[in-house]
Amino acid sequence: MIIGLFVIGIGMLFLLDNLGWLDLDLRVHIVPTVLIGVGILKVLQTRTQSGVIVGGALIVVGALIMLKSLGFLHIDWRTLWPLLLIGAGVAVVIKSTMQRASPQQDGLSLDKDSSDNVINITAIMGAHKNRVLSQDFRGGEITAIMGGSDLDLRQASINGDAVLNLFAFCGGITIKVPVDWIVLLEGTPIMGGFEEKTMPPAAGSVPKRLILRGYVIMGGVEVRN
Repeated sequence: MIIGLFVIGIGMLFLLDNLGWLDLDLRVHIVPTVLIGVGILKVLQTRTQSGVIVGGALIVVGALIMLKSLGFLHIDWRTLWPLLLIGAGVAVVIKSTMQRASPQQDGLSLDKDSSDNVINITAIMGAHKNRVLSQDFRGGEITAIMGGSDLDLRQASINGDAVLNLFAFCGGITIKVPVDWIVLLEGTPIMGGFEEKTMPPAAGSVPKRLILRGYVIMGGVEVRN
């Protein structure tokens, strides 16, 4: 529903501009509009505090660019980009403080030996590679924005089902799973794609299901075993 309403809104802006009822330079305004829309999707999709911070940062950046292009914010880029950099640093500090203060992640209690049962990976303009060895993997969240994440689960195990929330914006996510896992794709690609390259598990094996949900926007997700 959110995606449909966002597309309707973009279409209405184009229509009103073409009819001459609005005087918008969509070549300038489309970028901040996309950033705001992507940020809203991230906030609605995430289950972690760091995800809310990432989504909120996208919304703030998009709003600042929009206000500047509309003439409501009189500030030059030499002043604006240091403020954005300071905001990114504050977000990192807040995320680090939350992780140190809370022994829980995604509402699940974690002890020292099971810290990788639930993962929370964020890759922004960079690459993140991680190998999970947990024998009680329960899922988590992966965010890749103009970057990539490579998650290796081939030595992990699931007791039943695990749900992994994915969010890729102009980035890619690669997931490697064991041969006895069943992968279910429930995500929504927007100018992107989900690709599954797994072989079916052997007959008679105990079903272990990895459920992938989320959004892929101008990016890609690949799963293989």
